[in-house]
Amino acid sequence: MGFSLPNNLVDLPEFFDKVRVFRDRQHAVDILADMLGEYGARDAVVMAIPAGGVPVGKVLAERLSLPFDLAVVSKITLPWNTEAGYGAVAFDGSVRLNHDLVARIGLTEKQIKEGIDKTSKKVAHRMKSLRREHVLPNLSAQQVILVDDGLASEFTMRAAVEALKKIGAASIIVAVPTGPRRTVERIAGEVDILYCANVRSGWSFAVADAYERWTDVDEEELFSLLRGALG
Repeated sequence: MGFSLPNNLVDLPEFFDKVRVFRDRQHAVDILADMLGEYGARDAVVMAIPAGGVPVGKVLAERLSLPFDLAVVSKITLPWNTEAGYGAVAFDGSVRLNHDLVARIGLTEKQIKEGIDKTSKKVAHRMKSLRREHVLPNLSAQQVILVDDGLASEFTMRAAVEALKKIGAASIIVAVPTGPRRTVERIAGEVDILYCANVRSGWSFAVADAYERWTDVDEEELFSLLRGALG
């Protein structure tokens, strides 16, 4: 490989640098559940980042006999491109910015503030609509297994990790089916353990490339998945 992966990374070497390794999200969560089997029925909680993390996290929680919850985070998108982000806002208001990108593209203070304000409102709305009357659990004595369907944006995951630390999570384990090597290395440096089945190198990365069948999780599917899942 020509490099060393972090010591606190658990990956599957047979999946390294390969694409289309999962048939779909169900297949991905089956593999993750096998990787995290030791956490079954522990004093832990699975927290998923909506939207893509919910179908993975919900099934993982069921497989491990653990409670399921949400870590609502949203990326701050560029004014001219809603697919590209330069940071993220988490459920507690924590903000992580990609300062290198902000400087490189020349965003103004006004544009940054507008982006943060817009994203903060989106996160607050999602917290209310997705969680409804359910309050965040007390995490002071629990391990948190933080789940997404891939590490598309390191700032989304890092914002979630920072927010969980602020509310007192005893330890944080990140579990994702796929992620780019550079992001995996950075996230691993901020958590106790990182499980990532499919680590890929190179400069181009898309979560969908790890899957044979891939669709975005729309609002209708998201609400259907969450019906009765919290609490």
